[in-house]
Amino acid sequence: MADFKDILNTPDTTAEFDQNDIQQNKVMAVLAYFGLLFLVPLLAAKESKYAKFHTNQGLVLWIAGLIAGVVSSILAVIPVVGEILGALISLVMFALMIIGIVNAATGKAKELPVIGKIKLLK
Repeated sequence: MADFKDILNTPDTTAEFDQNDIQQNKVMAVLAYFGLLFLVPLLAAKESKYAKFHTNQGLVLWIAGLIAGVVSSILAVIPVVGEILGALISLVMFALMIIGIVNAATGKAKELPVIGKIKLLK
């Protein structure tokens, strides 16, 4: 079974990105993690490899959040246990959002734990 540290230790591909691109597009990269605001860097920073990386991560997180919401709604019919599991799912989604924001704001191109390997944008 994977250790908790292993789950958080995701690939860091920052060295593959241009430092000027990173510095100029940090704000766009951060916006990618705020729900539908992933559309802003998708449309406004099309040429930025760094913004696109974080936009992909934000899009995957948004889709995972939609799925988590459906699962939480289904679990909510189970008294107490469903509410606790729903709260845990929400907490995990929030933690992934914070990890993504911190990575983007600090100029890192690190995949999100668990869902970061999914590539939807080329």
